[in-house]
Amino acid sequence: MNQFKIWQYSLIASVLFVGVIFALPNIFPSKPALQIALGNSSDEINSNLISDIEKRLNEEGILVGSLELEDNSLTIVLESVDDQLSSRRILSNFSDGDYIIALKSEPSTPKWLREIGAKPLNLGLDLAGGIHFLLEVDTARYSEERLSSEGASLVEEFTKQGIFSSYQSTGNTIDLSFNSETDADSAIKYVNENNFTTSGSKYNVTVDDTNIKLQYTDNYLSEIIDYAVEQNLVALRNRVNELGVSEPIVQREGKGRIVVELPGVQDSASAKKIIGKTANLEFRLEARNSDSFLRKEKFQYKNPLQGSAFLEKVIVLSGDNVTNAQSSFDENGRPQVNINLDIEGGRAMQKATTGNIGRRLGVILVEEKTKTFFDEENNVVQESFLEKSIISNATIQAVLGTSFRITGLTGPNEASELALLLRAGALAAPMKFVEEQTIGPTLGKENIDKGVTSIIIGFILVFIFMLLRYRLFGLSANFALICNLILVTSIMSAVGGTLTLPGIAGIVLTVGMAVDANVLIFARISEELKNNIEPQSAIKNGFSKAFSTIMDANITTLIVALILYAIGTGPIKGFAVTLSIGIVTSIFTAILVTRSLVNFIYGYRTVSDLKI
Repeated sequence: MNQFKIWQYSLIASVLFVGVIFALPNIFPSKPALQIALGNSSDEINSNLISDIEKRLNEEGILVGSLELEDNSLTIVLESVDDQLSSRRILSNFSDGDYIIALKSEPSTPKWLREIGAKPLNLGLDLAGGIHFLLEVDTARYSEERLSSEGASLVEEFTKQGIFSSYQSTGNTIDLSFNSETDADSAIKYVNENNFTTSGSKYNVTVDDTNIKLQYTDNYLSEIIDYAVEQNLVALRNRVNELGVSEPIVQREGKGRIVVELPGVQDSASAKKIIGKTANLEFRLEARNSDSFLRKEKFQYKNPLQGSAFLEKVIVLSGDNVTNAQSSFDENGRPQVNINLDIEGGRAMQKATTGNIGRRLGVILVEEKTKTFFDEENNVVQESFLEKSIISNATIQAVLGTSFRITGLTGPNEASELALLLRAGALAAPMKFVEEQTIGPTLGKENIDKGVTSIIIGFILVFIFMLLRYRLFGLSANFALICNLILVTSIMSAVGGTLTLPGIAGIVLTVGMAVDANVLIFARISEELKNNIEPQSAIKNGFSKAFSTIMDANITTLIVALILYAIGTGPIKGFAVTLSIGIVTSIFTAILVTRSLVNFIYGYRTVSDLKI
């Protein structure tokens, strides 16, 4: 009656065996290490730099375990946490290069485990230490600048059609003025023909004699804001990946905020310099002398000695169209950036340069900078602003397409940095840091110790209770509980999940929930025995009749966990992930693993008296 077939035992054993294999890397202690990543990915960590680093550390009496160079990121394995902190202090003053030094833990997983893809759990910021940034996208400025650019493009198009107009952009509104009602009617016709997007109408149009007012619709405004945040999100992810920091987290929070977490990084100044720097390009044709001041704008050159120049207000294309950028030197040894555009950018460049050979094409570098001042209450206030300067204003020699180069840069460092930022992705909208938190490695270790201690205490108390209350059945439940922890750990390790402090809380909660299922089963068996049901039937009825109750309870909890994951952020997501995995594994262990043990103990012999 209570007997599993060989294949059923084999299947359960196989699942547990695979779980043990993928959980195994977590028992090997990790070693303290440093990770050095260059801010400019076009620079390289060469053998000379590695030798100098090792020599400097040895001079300070620090024993280096190993040095490993991978993907232009250097990992230095050390013997102790004290050596790790001392090495970081020494190397922080070792070079003036643009790089960041991250504290990390280097796994000591055996090679055979690494070859099959088994790896230890990733630790979150609260356990590994590191830096947390919360950035806010300036969506208001983005929409205003976009609207202003569209206003200039409309005036340009009207001029081509023989319709003369002027415009003024204020906030989310464009005010267009025309010489006659006929011109205004023609302009309205053009606007209405081009006033549709995937989200519906682009503008709300208001007409007053020879004046037209255009304002973004709520749907379109929401669409472009969403685009700006998503573009910034992708750009930041690419930028962080370029830095080579291990296991970073870059995710959207709310409507216009982005969270960046860099485990192991302690130097917030260097991280902010590289991550928070905004660089974009604008390509504009040089204005003609005959152009009115409404159609042109004055910009200073990056090099103050070159003065200034007037460029058209219409932007031919921006850094959003850049697919690749590499710094190099031209035939005269001057720094340059070789740029590749996407198809849309190539078409725009070809259209702008066709028929304009002999004119100049200005390249504007757009940088976000911060100024600090005191307000009326003598509080320190930081205000960000955009600085636009011309870095190149070369004569168009031929029709340009998807590939060309930018010259006029001040030096190779600027060329390398510009290439990095463009390659990683231009930020569609400016951002500012609204929150910054640094978690030291010591605090992270304390969190790990407390988390592990809570799990151990929870296990011991549950073990004792189950043994005293349910005896041999309790022993089966305790074994299933161990299997449950192994499976949770192995699944999170296999899928590359990140363990956080709330995640540990989820594991502790899972321990209690897994025992709940066994308690229901054992209570049901006890009731059957009290009703004078013979032991083998009582065991069978106990598992079968408790099954639906266990499933209902776990499914409702799983639904809540999934909702937490869907709407939660950061720590809440970490808790939801471990809880969800724990629910699934607890169903497996409480029902199948416990049942297999009980069947193995009682199913193959005659039981006259069952104590539970």
